Amino acid sequence: MPFDHQRLDVYRAAIELIAGADALVADLPRGRSYLCDQLRRAATSVPLNIAEGAGEYSRGDKARFYRIAPRSATECAALLDVMRALQLVEVTGYEHGIDLLHRIVAMLTRMAKRLAEAGTGPGPGPEAWGAP
Repeated sequence: MPFDHQRLDVYRAAIELIAGADALVADLPRGRSYLCDQLRRAATSVPLNIAEGAGEYSRGDKARFYRIAPRSATECAALLDVMRALQLVEVTGYEHGIDLLHRIVAMLTRMAKRLAEAGTGPGPGPEAWGAP
């Protein structure tokens, strides 16, 4: 039986983000470990915050984690911008990463807004967010 967060589309997209980030940094030249570490940490933070939010009982706490995760996603976008400016990433890899980040941020924003509109109390289960 999967955990609640494992059934969320946004979580699966965030896991895809980690895999893509890891593949991208594997090709970076020596001397760029600071970018590797920062991108890996920021990318990993996204699904971790999603999982923490899914595990929360109150809507307010869920929404808080769903508002934190996009911050890490936008940090990833900024890191991709830096890598592109330094000509360390191919255009296709950059564009795929940015597209995935837009998708993740949009889903998380909708989730947080729905929770805020719903008020306080126990939050809905993952089926409310597109989980099977």
